[in-house]
Amino acid sequence: MDIRLAQIEDFEALAAMDSHLHPKTLMACIALERVLVAEENGVPKGLLRWNFFWDTIPFCNLLWVAEECRGKGIGSALLAAWEESRLAEGDPLLMTSTQADETAQFFYRKRGYVVTGGFLPQGETYELLLEKRLTAAKETKEENA
Repeated sequence: MDIRLAQIEDFEALAAMDSHLHPKTLMACIALERVLVAEENGVPKGLLRWNFFWDTIPFCNLLWVAEECRGKGIGSALLAAWEESRLAEGDPLLMTSTQADETAQFFYRKRGYVVTGGFLPQGETYELLLEKRLTAAKETKEENA
C-alpha cells in the first residue's frame, strides 16, 4: 500500500470516491495538496481530504476507504501519513468530526483523538468534534533525534 499526495491525474478516481464536493472544489483541494491517496498496485483504494478549521487548525474533512479494503489498515495509514505531514509543518493540533451514531468515533479515539465538543444540525444526528494534540509527539521525536 502506497500513500501519496493526490495528483490532477487522480481526479476521476477521486471524484468517484468523494461525492461530497463539487468537481471544481475537489480540483482545488488536489492543487492545494490537501488530498492523500492510498493505492494498491496503482489503483486508488482510499483517500483523506483535509482543510482548515477557523483557517488555522488542520481538519480532516473526509477519510474514505473502499468497502472491500476496510479493516486492512488503510484508514490508519492515511491518518498516520496526514498526522506526520502536519507535524512536519509544525501544526500542534488536528481536528475531525463524525456523527455520534457512527462507529468512526471509535476509530479516531483508538488513535488518540478526544471529543472536544459537538453540535446538532437541524434534522441531523449529533456531530462530534474530535481533536488530537501533536505537541507531545513532536517533543518525543525531537528528544530521539
